[in-house]
Amino acid sequence: MSRFRRTAVLAAVFVCAACGLVYELALVALGSYLIGDTAAQASIVLGVMVFAMGLGALAAKPLQKRALAAFAWIELALALFGGLSVLALYAAFAYLDLYAPALVAMALLLGALIGAEIPLLMVLLQRIRAQDAGSAVADLFAADYVGALLGGLAFPFLLLPVFGQLRGALIVGAVNAVVGLTVVVAVFRRDLARRGGTALAAGALAVLAVLGTCYYYSTKFEVTARQQLYADPVVFAERSRYQQIVLTQSLDGSDVRLFLNGDLQFASIDEYRYHEALVHPLLAGARGSVLILGGGDGLALREVLKYPDVTAVTEVELDPAVIRLARTDPRLHALNRNAFADARVHLLNLDAFAWLREQSARFDAIVVDMPDPDETATAKLYSVEFYAMVRRALAPGGRMVVQSGSPYFAPREYWCVAATLAAAGLAAVPYHVDVPSFGDWGFFLAAEGAPPALTLRPPPEPLRFLDADVLRAASVFPADRRRVDVPPSTLMDPKIMEYARQEWKGY
Repeated sequence: MSRFRRTAVLAAVFVCAACGLVYELALVALGSYLIGDTAAQASIVLGVMVFAMGLGALAAKPLQKRALAAFAWIELALALFGGLSVLALYAAFAYLDLYAPALVAMALLLGALIGAEIPLLMVLLQRIRAQDAGSAVADLFAADYVGALLGGLAFPFLLLPVFGQLRGALIVGAVNAVVGLTVVVAVFRRDLARRGGTALAAGALAVLAVLGTCYYYSTKFEVTARQQLYADPVVFAERSRYQQIVLTQSLDGSDVRLFLNGDLQFASIDEYRYHEALVHPLLAGARGSVLILGGGDGLALREVLKYPDVTAVTEVELDPAVIRLARTDPRLHALNRNAFADARVHLLNLDAFAWLREQSARFDAIVVDMPDPDETATAKLYSVEFYAMVRRALAPGGRMVVQSGSPYFAPREYWCVAATLAAAGLAAVPYHVDVPSFGDWGFFLAAEGAPPALTLRPPPEPLRFLDADVLRAASVFPADRRRVDVPPSTLMDPKIMEYARQEWKGY
C-alpha cells in the first residue's frame, strides 16, 4: 500500500513539474511575441522565477507542520494564477501598458508557489515511509526533472499549435488543480479533517469554474484585447508557428495593413513607394534569375514580375502561413496581383539562413526583404555571416538590395547595415525615400568590387512613384543624417539589434 501511495505522490510531482515549466515557457513566449527580444524575456522570466523559487522554499518551512493542507492550497493557487497568467499579462499589455511590472510580479508569484511545492512534497513522502535524505531527494528530483521534460515538449508541440497560448495555459491550470487535489484526496484522505476537505473541494470547484469560464470567453477576450493594439479594425488574425499575423482594414476600406508580431510590414496606401524603391534600382542590372529572401506578402515579387525578361524567381519565405494569407486573402491577393501563381516563381518555405548555407545556385539579382532586426531571430539576417552567404549566391556581375530601416529614426541601425555589408566584402550604395507609413526609409544596393550604379531601367508598365529624378535625389542625405561610423553586426555580437531597440524606443 505504501508503494502505491509513494508512486501516486511522485506522479503528482511529475505532473506538477510539467505544469510549472509550461507556465515559465508561456511567459517567455508571450513576451517574445509582444515585446520581441526572446533572450531578454527568457532571462527576466527564468531569473526572477528561480529567485522566487528559493524564496518559496524558505517560506514553506513553517508550513511543514500542516504540509498536506498547505500543499493542497498552494496547488490550487498555482493552478489559478498559472492558468490565468497569459490572460492577465495580455490584458496588462493591451489595456494598461503595464506589461513589464506585471511580468515581474507574475514571475515572482508563480516562482514562489512552485518553490514551495518541493519541501512540502518531501514531508508528505516521508510521512508515507521514512527514507534517508539522499534517496528521498533523488526520487523527488528525478520525478521533478522528468516532468519538466514533459512540459518542455508539450508546450511547443501540443499546447501552442492546438490550443494557443491563452487557452493552453488555462488547460494546464485545470490539469494542475485536478492532479494536485486528486493525489491529496486519494493518498491522504484519512489525514484530512472533514471541514478541511470540504473547504478544499469548494476551493477546487471555484478554481475550475474560474478557469472554465475564462476558457469559454477566451476567444472573445483575445479578439477584444487585440483590437486595442490597432487603430483600424482587425480583419484577420492568426498565431502561426513563428509569429502573430494580423491584418487590419480601415473603415472606408482604403487602407489594408499587415503586422507581424505587432510590427507594421506594409500599408496598402503607400506600399508601392517602398516596393518600387526596393526592387527597381536592383533590376536595372542583370535580372534573368532573381532571388527574394523574405517578402512573403508577394509585393516585392509583384514588382519583379513586371519585367518580361526575368526568367525565374526563387522566393524563400520562412512562414507558410504568410504565403497562405497572401495567396488566399482577397485584399492581399489584389495587392500582389496573384504573384505566386506566375509560372516563373519557385516558392520555398524555408529558413533563408539555413537555405543559403546548403544551396549552390547563383542569381543575377537578390532582394533581401526581411523584418526589422529588433529581436534575436531576425538580427542574424543582418549579420556579416548572412551577407557573406548572400554574396556567395550572386552570379558574376550580380547585385543585391537590402531593406535597411530608417536613416532618420534609427541612423546607427541603418549605417550598421553598411558596415556589415562592407565586412562581408560587398560595396554598397545608400539611398532613401519617403514612405508616409514608415517615415524616411532606407536601402542599400550592393555588389562585389566597385559600388553599383544607382540607375533605373524600368519595366514596360509605368511606375507610380519612382523615376530617375526621384532616385537621384534618394542618394542625397541631409547633414544630420549622413554616415555614422559603427561596427558591423555578427552572429556572436548582434550590434544591429542593440541599435534597433535603443533608437526605436521613443517611437
